[in-house]
Amino acid sequence: MTTVQSTAAETTATDEETVLVHHERGVAVITLNRPQVLNAVTRSMAVAYAAALREADADPDVRAIVVTGAGRGFCAGADLGVLRQGADAIRDFIPATEDLPDLALRLRKPVIAAINGPVAGIGFAYMLGSDIRYASRTASISTSFARLGLVAEYGTSWLLPRVIGTQHALDLLLSGRTIDAGEAARIGLVHQVTEPEELLARAVDHAADLAAHCSPASLAAIKSQVWGDLERPRAEALDHTLALMNASFGGDDLAEALAARAEKRTPGFAPLPPR
Repeated sequence: MTTVQSTAAETTATDEETVLVHHERGVAVITLNRPQVLNAVTRSMAVAYAAALREADADPDVRAIVVTGAGRGFCAGADLGVLRQGADAIRDFIPATEDLPDLALRLRKPVIAAINGPVAGIGFAYMLGSDIRYASRTASISTSFARLGLVAEYGTSWLLPRVIGTQHALDLLLSGRTIDAGEAARIGLVHQVTEPEELLARAVDHAADLAAHCSPASLAAIKSQVWGDLERPRAEALDHTLALMNASFGGDDLAEALAARAEKRTPGFAPLPPR
């Protein structure tokens, strides 16, 4: 079994270990685990990955999520065995609506991608669906769709322009070219580039900092605000924000944060309720 090195005391696996999960410091680290094929995705693996995300979101002990790949790749896309079987097999590969890559956007908890190697196809959609992205200096990223005679899949044509702007999005989607981590950082596709040996630790440290110091209710609300406001008119977004502000002023988390600051201690925010 390939595992991710960490200080985790608990590791579980699903779908014949094609998806691994371990927990540390309030963080669920989910690892795509078919390293021999750069973590290329089968249909059952897509289902298992979605299940791991939902389980982490439902677990009160988990406050942030990190997604990465085993071995030298993040996710090279759909398994070539599926693509070679023809149109019907490819249609059957598409996950159910609730398991599509945008699931990460619908979670209450922040999702951080640790991009350790090649990314393409559905792997690009998984990466793009995360809230924050770290990349190894050796990572390579491609949409790949146009070079396979396909369209911009899994909602990437909606999300990518919102992340990096229309010009950069059109360049990546129309060309299907491969970019390196440096270019990904320059166009805003990744948050930070690290040395390969530092990647997972940096991503987990970021997630653990959120877990230790930020209100889970605030994280859930802010994530929902940011993604939701992309579709709301400005006036509606402002009204929504004011309503949320009013509710937060009387919340337990504000009182706890102020008490913790006065007492010079780490706040003890309540976890999100299980789903």
